[in-house]
Amino acid sequence: MAKNLRMKSARAALDMSQEELAKKVNVTRQTVSAVENGDYNPTINLCIAICKALNKTLDELFWE
Repeated sequence: MAKNLRMKSARAALDMSQEELAKKVNVTRQTVSAVENGDYNPTINLCIAICKALNKTLDELFWE
C-alpha cells in the first residue's frame, strides 16, 4: 500500500498534529501514522471521519 501523502499534507495544512487528528477521529496517534505511512488500511467509517476532520472528500484523500 502506498503512503497517503494527500492525507498528511491536508493535516499539515491545518497545522494539526497526528495526535490532534487521532483525538478528533477517536483512534490512536499510531493508527493515524500507520494510515499515512500506508501500513494500515482504514475502514470506510474511519476514512469518512478523517475526511470530516480535515474538511476533505474521500476522493481528495483516499481514492485515485
